[in-house]
Amino acid sequence: MGIYEISLATMICINIILAVGLNMITGFCGQISLGHAAFYGIGAYCAAMLAKAGASMPVSLLMGIVMAGIVGVIVGLTSLRVREDFLAIVTMGVGFLFVGVVRQQEVLGGELGISSIPSHGMGKLGFFMLVLFLAALVTAFSLFVKHSWMGFAFDAVADDEDTASILSVDVTTYKLAAFAMGTAMAGLAGGLYAYFARFIVPEDFGFIPSITVLCMVAVGGVGSVFGVVIATVILTLMPEFFRFISDYKLFVYGALLFAVMRFAPEGLAGSARTLVRVIQTKGEKDE
Repeated sequence: MGIYEISLATMICINIILAVGLNMITGFCGQISLGHAAFYGIGAYCAAMLAKAGASMPVSLLMGIVMAGIVGVIVGLTSLRVREDFLAIVTMGVGFLFVGVVRQQEVLGGELGISSIPSHGMGKLGFFMLVLFLAALVTAFSLFVKHSWMGFAFDAVADDEDTASILSVDVTTYKLAAFAMGTAMAGLAGGLYAYFARFIVPEDFGFIPSITVLCMVAVGGVGSVFGVVIATVILTLMPEFFRFISDYKLFVYGALLFAVMRFAPEGLAGSARTLVRVIQTKGEKDE
């Protein structure tokens, strides 16, 4: 692969980590989040600042994960009192708050962001292999959670919190766990992005990136790990193959999100399952 292909593949893997993290919160536990990019930004800014201070990449990434997870738990505490549309508004507010704070703090680079982030020193191919490994690890962990007792508890909370509570499911604990894990993944993605781009600005973590990652989850199928991964690959590649989309990305993603919610609410994963059932039914009738 050439440098361009390696860079594109690296960005796909970073987006997979980010989208799988949101799927943990919204897909598994049913908690709507419209400010996921804020946690992506927390990981990026934390890693960038530590890297410029001389910290190693493992330490910078780890601190970005921890900080994003801590803030995620704090935001998760708000989900204990608000639900659905109100929770969406709260998380969207967190996204705007993050961008506003970063823009006003000169120590964080203000409007100009942070540039000249130290290199990871691994070379493009080496860094891609690291990001690929981490994306596979996060995906595997997400699959493990989905099919574990925790995943079943998440399903109960997502379906009906009151009924789950009656059945002795600790709703509070599982909500906070979903936010902690999902936002920690976003922090990891942000730290990797900082080392990859070596230049970050507040707009990289604003409302548009949050809608973009939400679109990846919705198109793939809310709650489906493999569906989200496939949709992330497609939506990351789309602006590269269709350059005109780049200028109208928000419009295209918004229209795509509307179309999926209206005509295929279960996303690619749900459509694939429906197609398989139709083929099986047709085969049985032919027999």
